[in-house]
Amino acid sequence: MIFADWREFLPERAALRRRGERLVFTNGCFDLLHPGHIQTLEAARALGDRLIVAINTDAGVRHAKGPGRPVVPELERAEVLDGLAMVDYVTLFGADTPLELIAALLPDVLVKGADWGPGQVVGEPEVLAAGGRVERIPLAPGFSTTALIAAARQR
Repeated sequence: MIFADWREFLPERAALRRRGERLVFTNGCFDLLHPGHIQTLEAARALGDRLIVAINTDAGVRHAKGPGRPVVPELERAEVLDGLAMVDYVTLFGADTPLELIAALLPDVLVKGADWGPGQVVGEPEVLAAGGRVERIPLAPGFSTTALIAAARQR
């Protein structure tokens, strides 16, 4: 299910808590989905009962990755993610970081790639203070959206 505004997800988050379901949260651009993304999402989903994926808006991707990005518009990226069996919810965020969103949802598990070191994961202190945990998933070697785009441009 897609929530264009993450605030619309708050009643569902409350329902998950009432049912005792563990919410796993991860975020990223997810522009040009590749096998590394799939492996990370599968690993994230295995850590709880429901997985929400927050994606950067188009403006956020341009700010983070530069002109020419994203390749795939935000609503299309959301639809692709929503079609994956391991993803239960997709939402968008327009801020530079998802801190406000994470602080509001307080997921039970916050997931990022293992390339994010201690103290680098946005929302980590908030999630830990609320009794949740942070998991760093090893990255699948050889996969990168930036590398895919560069290779396509060379062809």
